[in-house]
Amino acid sequence: MGLGEAITHRESSPSSVAPLGRCVRIGILYLVFSIYQMLGAAAYAAPFAYVTNAGSGNVSVINMATNAVITTVAVGLTPEQVAITPNGLLAYVSNPGSNTVSVIATATNTVIATIFVGTGPAGVAITPDGAFVYVANSGSNTVSVIATATNTVTATIFVGTGPAGVAITPNGLSAYVANFVSNTVSVIATATNTVTATIVVGTGPAGVAITPDGAFVYVANSGSNTVSVIATATNTVIATIFVGTGPAGVAITPNGLSAYVANFVSNTVSVIATATNTVTTTISVGQRPDFLAVSLNGVSVFVPNQNSNTVSVISTASNTVTATISVGVSPTGVATTPSTTPIIPTLSDGALLLLLAAMAAALALRIVPRQASAPPRPPRAL
Repeated sequence: MGLGEAITHRESSPSSVAPLGRCVRIGILYLVFSIYQMLGAAAYAAPFAYVTNAGSGNVSVINMATNAVITTVAVGLTPEQVAITPNGLLAYVSNPGSNTVSVIATATNTVIATIFVGTGPAGVAITPDGAFVYVANSGSNTVSVIATATNTVTATIFVGTGPAGVAITPNGLSAYVANFVSNTVSVIATATNTVTATIVVGTGPAGVAITPDGAFVYVANSGSNTVSVIATATNTVIATIFVGTGPAGVAITPNGLSAYVANFVSNTVSVIATATNTVTTTISVGQRPDFLAVSLNGVSVFVPNQNSNTVSVISTASNTVTATISVGVSPTGVATTPSTTPIIPTLSDGALLLLLAAMAAALALRIVPRQASAPPRPPRAL
């Protein structure tokens, strides 16, 4: 090949940079898509259970997918019960020892507010729209209403003596409050925050739960070893069910078919078929089971065992204990988050490496000059 031919061949050869650039750009798009998938998969948190530990003054956070405690959050004195907003972003914890309610941001598991309420706050319930929190104050015979937008008390309602548990109907129109000392249930109209009815139940009513259709209220009577069933249409007791000794908490499955009752003295959980209001199963758990909760998907029941410092996990499919989780001292209450709680996405190690690779490739494209395409030039004369 002569010198002129060599020059012609060199100048007219297609550039190898352009195809390389296209390949790199395709690779970058793939990397970005992979990172997007990783972040998208982490955009929603797994469900968590929040357990109040009265003896250690904190809340244990359990990853329900692994049944492992992932962190512990310090709150007020002797935390007793907890409720979580429907969107899963906030947990409200009653602290009877300090007469406060601690507000936990579930995204960071830190206390973002402390609210003073009445004396001896116990039961906590949140309206379906997440706008208000109702707190039963056992020592002042009142219910404090907290606006979640400002975390301030907007109303105080007098009820019976020793209010312990509280639950709100699915339509948000009524709150049912169990008065432990006066053996009654107060019905509050949430629109006006006034008591519209008082219902006599068994001895020492504590836990309260309402069926998903809002038709019935189940009240655990710790002193008479029974559960009272109230029809919300008439606010009258339509059934009384004998359970174990010292029933405390009660929770109902999302399909409304079963009610689970923690029997504090007999260390068992009674399972009630709501269609017949009969006990179908009795499950042994830890010592002194208290205010239990059913997961929002209805798969599991979480039972805090006060004297065992554990939480028993019951499978609703088999009604057997499938796990026992060690938590803080004297766990008394529990609430679960929905499985669709949004979280701030973070980069895993793999996603970070992909991102760095994409950045390096993009930088390389900026450094390598792009060859302009042009028709071959005629050979230069020597």
